[in-house]
Parts: sequence; C-alpha cells; structure tokens
Amino acid sequence: MIRKTFLLDRDGVINYDSHHYIRSPSDWTPIPGSLKAIARLKKAGYKVVVVTNQSGIGRGYLDIHELNKIHNRLLRELAAEGATIDAFFFCPHRPEENCLCRKPSDGLLISLQRKLGIDLRGVPFVGDKESDVLTARSVGARPILVKSGASFSRKNITNCEIFDDLAQVVQSFLK
Repeated sequence: MIRKTFLLDRDGVINYDSHHYIRSPSDWTPIPGSLKAIARLKKAGYKVVVVTNQSGIGRGYLDIHELNKIHNRLLRELAAEGATIDAFFFCPHRPEENCLCRKPSDGLLISLQRKLGIDLRGVPFVGDKESDVLTARSVGARPILVKSGASFSRKNITNCEIFDDLAQVVQSFLK
C-alpha cells in the first residue's frame, strides 16, 4: 500500500550542494522553488521526510549541533511557507566506514520504516545521485532523480523518472 509520504534527499534536492560540504547555516541555500514544493506536498496531506548522508560530520567539518542549526534554518524558512519537515534521518559516517546507514545501504530507510511505521513500497524518494536511486529500490520505494544536484549523473541509472528539480517533481505529482 502506498502511503502519503515523500522521501527527500537534502543536498541537491532541497538546497544547493557543495563539494566543500554544507558546514553551517550560512552555507545552506535553498534551490529556488524547493520550499514552495514542500509546502505544496504538506498542504496536500503528505508527510515529508529528509533522508541524507552527512559525512561532513565523520570528516570533522561539522558536529551534530551544527547540523541541527542547519536543519533549524531549513525549518524556519519552511515555516515562512506554512510547512515543516516531519522527520530527518541522516548518516554521519564517511564512505570508507562501510556502515549500514549510509546510502546506498538501506539502514536509514529500515530505521525510518520502524520508527515511523511507514511501509515504503511505492513511496516517492527524490534524490540527485545513483545512491539515492539504489536506496529507494532496496526497499521498493519509487526512485525519482532531479538534475539540480551538483553531482547529478545518469550513469548506471535506468528505469527512473528524471526531473529538473523538486518543484517540477511536485508539479507533475500533484497535477
């Protein structure tokens, strides 16, 4: 059964990504239209959950306190649009740690399913990387790729919907 939930990667989907990492609230800049798109989803009755790799924590570029400040800025800007995020799930580990929660592993999504009681089969998962597509597929979610991310690439990606950005995804989904 498809639940009224949208899963969103953060960097490259909601905000601009950076090869230098988003280290503070001042580094966080929303992609035009992304906050309004989230507000449209919320108004339509959807839960919106952010699922993000944040290896900058494991690399020592920021700590949990700073990550919370970044997410609080996102929430403040969303509040101005009349919306919020229902939950944040993040992996703080570096890729070489081979943890179970770092996308493309499914640990974050399994934790999300357990904590929120959501069946993710068919739930849209919007990301900008192959790892997002693989993660979505690992639990039967519906992978959707956006070109707005700094690391966007179609390499190794087949049978996946592709849009310019989150605003276009939501426009198409809520027709």
